[in-house]
Amino acid sequence: MRKNTFGALALLLSFALVVVACGDDDATTTTAAAGGVTTGGTYRMETDGIAYTSGGDPSGEYLGISFGIFTNLLARTLLTYYHTDGAEGNTLVPDLAEDFPVVSEDGLTYTFTLKDGIMFGPPLSREITSQDVEFAFRRMTVSTVVAQYEFYYDGLINGLVLQDTLPDSIAGIETPDDKTIIFNLTRVSPDFVYLVAMPAAAPQPEEVAGCFMDPTYGRYLISSGPYMYEGTDALDASSCEALTASGPISGFDPADHSYFVRNPDYDPATDDPEVRANYVDRIEIDLNTNVQDTFAKIKAGELDGAVASGNPPADVLQDYSTDPALQDRLKSGGDDRTWYITMNITAAPFDDVHVRRAANLIMDKAGILQAWGGDISGIIATHIQPPALSGLSADYDPYETEGFRGDEEAAKAEMALSAYDSDGDGMCDGDACTGVIMINRATSPWIEAEPVVVASLAKIGITVEVREVSDHYTQIQTIANNVPIGMNPGWGKDFPDSSSFVGFLFDGRGIKAEGNYNYSMVGLTEAQAASLGVEFGPTPSVDADIDNCKLIALTDEQGGLDCWNDLDKRLMEEIVPWIPYLWPNILTTIGPAVTAWEFDQFAGVVAFSKVAVDVSMQG
Repeated sequence: MRKNTFGALALLLSFALVVVACGDDDATTTTAAAGGVTTGGTYRMETDGIAYTSGGDPSGEYLGISFGIFTNLLARTLLTYYHTDGAEGNTLVPDLAEDFPVVSEDGLTYTFTLKDGIMFGPPLSREITSQDVEFAFRRMTVSTVVAQYEFYYDGLINGLVLQDTLPDSIAGIETPDDKTIIFNLTRVSPDFVYLVAMPAAAPQPEEVAGCFMDPTYGRYLISSGPYMYEGTDALDASSCEALTASGPISGFDPADHSYFVRNPDYDPATDDPEVRANYVDRIEIDLNTNVQDTFAKIKAGELDGAVASGNPPADVLQDYSTDPALQDRLKSGGDDRTWYITMNITAAPFDDVHVRRAANLIMDKAGILQAWGGDISGIIATHIQPPALSGLSADYDPYETEGFRGDEEAAKAEMALSAYDSDGDGMCDGDACTGVIMINRATSPWIEAEPVVVASLAKIGITVEVREVSDHYTQIQTIANNVPIGMNPGWGKDFPDSSSFVGFLFDGRGIKAEGNYNYSMVGLTEAQAASLGVEFGPTPSVDADIDNCKLIALTDEQGGLDCWNDLDKRLMEEIVPWIPYLWPNILTTIGPAVTAWEFDQFAGVVAFSKVAVDVSMQG
């Protein structure tokens, strides 16, 4: 896949520029660099869903747009990524830390040394210390914070466990001085370097974040990156009372907009221009659920880009892919992601494996792909992990049908084996098969794909009641809702290893009441069900398989990969939690004023810190 850059030379030359301000303080100027890259100005975007599931709190946010915003703009972590596409975009680089960690011979102790001169932005404007990093780990353990991937660290860092109140310390984290942080692990974990690059591991100032033992901190977030939310400097951090009285930050409303301006306390000398270019002075992201309107504005130059939950509508893709004047403004990036339909194996009728297999056999995946815009949008998924991550080919398809159109005869034969087919005619019958709640997004291309899914399931007797909602992830992440089926989710790897895909999504030990990512409830135990106050379960578990694959991977990289692929096959054939339907190309369009744009492989969205515009060309 071609790289979506405007040339490495241009990117580097831009840093030799001197930005000259003219007029009053509110005036915006841009300076052109060789190769067409410019600095200054405002990059204007719209999104069909701000897509925050934890109010913008870095401890809890767990979607690609959030990861992209935090790691490009607001939150520097001990290690980070290059924020570009391809293999380079999955490569770690020191960020807050001076270098990669010193690791003990037994692989259990990681020691990081922090760089000098990295500051929190206004209103604190103070240097970041190792204690600020340690506080982020302490805060993620508090249950009310709803740190959605605290599971990765829980039990791995000695003494780090989920609890009801903020701990005074964590036994496995030492801060002998302001520049040193030491992590002591309970087991060898080569993936730990990836875990410290996730936004929840970014430093948090206790004097601010400590005032919020819930996701409210997102509205008061103090930046450690090159940008900050507009209005952050108006906060009064002299006390928790003063903080809440002076907030929330005006430039961020998780239900409406995100506005970013330069952080005056950021020192580019502490950063790598190949990681963050920071061309523009301001970035605006506004909510607009009318996707057609957003892409029309981009074409007209009224916007510079979009952060859409899916690809542009099919007619937009057709327009840009066939018009020579627009082709250079159609951008793509490879995605380590699978889009899928999730089936809750505790909810009727999907608590019967034969129903789940029948649903896979009947699904018209070709029709879904067409609704997404056709072949330009990606390739049809046949199993859980994307081949780019696992190496498991699309040739493996346990529910193969001609042309991916579904096989009614085979699906009905499978349905006839289920407890929900009382007369053996291949149709799901009874009350459990009618009015089945299905969660969907209220935006394209999910709306266009919805009739395909509904019609496919109807062929085997399952009639669904579709609920198109803006909080679609919250709906399926709250297990008390016991949603039977959802066609809204997708999963992109947290880091380039299968342990962050099948090794995370189906680990029953990570099931939680809210912010739950094991939507299918694989591995739910009776004890968990009782503690969560639900009346369903237990369910089949792959926890032992996950532990085995992690153990093998410690000493045998290929053996570990083979193990994860075998688990993928077991899930697809024996447990059947998903109907995977697309391994996507990430596609978007840009406006005529854009002079630099890159795709962030880590986050699966635009690299926010590597966009540039020429304001003279903005509409």
